Amino acid sequence: QQDYLDVFHGGNNAQALQAVSGITDILKHDDGWKQLNNRLGKVKHVATLSATPAYVDQLGFYANPARARLIERLKEAKPELDLLDLKPQLTMMRCVKQPQELAALQEAIDITVKAIKFVKKRQFNYEYQLEAELNRLFRKTGASGHGFAPIVSAGPRACVLHQNENSGEIDSKDLITVDVGAEVENYTADITRTYSPTKTPTKRQKAVYNAVEAVQDYAFSLIKPGALIKENEAKIEHFMGEKLRELGLIKTIDRDSVRLYYPHATSHHLGLDAHDTADYSRPLEPGMVITVEPGIYIPQEGIGVRIEDDVLITAKGYKNLSGRLPRAIS
Repeated sequence: QQDYLDVFHGGNNAQALQAVSGITDILKHDDGWKQLNNRLGKVKHVATLSATPAYVDQLGFYANPARARLIERLKEAKPELDLLDLKPQLTMMRCVKQPQELAALQEAIDITVKAIKFVKKRQFNYEYQLEAELNRLFRKTGASGHGFAPIVSAGPRACVLHQNENSGEIDSKDLITVDVGAEVENYTADITRTYSPTKTPTKRQKAVYNAVEAVQDYAFSLIKPGALIKENEAKIEHFMGEKLRELGLIKTIDRDSVRLYYPHATSHHLGLDAHDTADYSRPLEPGMVITVEPGIYIPQEGIGVRIEDDVLITAKGYKNLSGRLPRAIS
């Protein structure tokens, strides 16, 4: 705890940090390093998180240098230290949720469900108006806000998966896709519903929606302890191909054809982040929370449909934590 934190963040004093963290002994910056340096002289190994590259070329961004600076300072204190990487252990700790984590997730999901139910009954002229109402409802009912940048997309804009400008006009003839999650105690929900604001979707819109709903039902049927997400994804891709062929969008089921209209995966882990840290080579096990979110996107028809729920893996199968939110298109 450095003195300047009070100036920059307002009230980051020892007493406040104790209340939030449960840690009783909180030292000032210099005192903490003095104590740590004394301890480093007596050990051969130190466990920490490995530093990411300064610049991640693949993703095109500069990484937070804090971990690299910490490691440099540890090495300065004792050059022969053997640094152990805690990432694998922390990853599994985040994968399998404890009861307190599940309680926070469920509260975030419940708040999100109530908010989506509310906005579906209201008419909005612009996407940002719907977004603002969700923000009001999240904060009013106990969430700290959005767990990630909210996506509110009407009509063809729903075909851009992470379109979160939310500035477009809402045409009563278009479907609306709402992909949002309230955040509670740093844990986020991640729920998507696509619906018709006029309650009179076209025959084609219904057909696409029903196909996505069928794919989600099939994805639910694959969820159980011991299943591998990667193997499930392959099965879902083929099932999706059958639905795309029924819709007349593709003639043969192959990866390239399916991915033209279904360009993302169905499941990711959920927790402190919407796309939470996880080891996807590890089978599903009780306590894990994943999303189930198939979608079909047809830019040439201006139709984008995605349905997403949050699922807890249980000893006998799964529990749909967001199942109280109806999936109906209207």
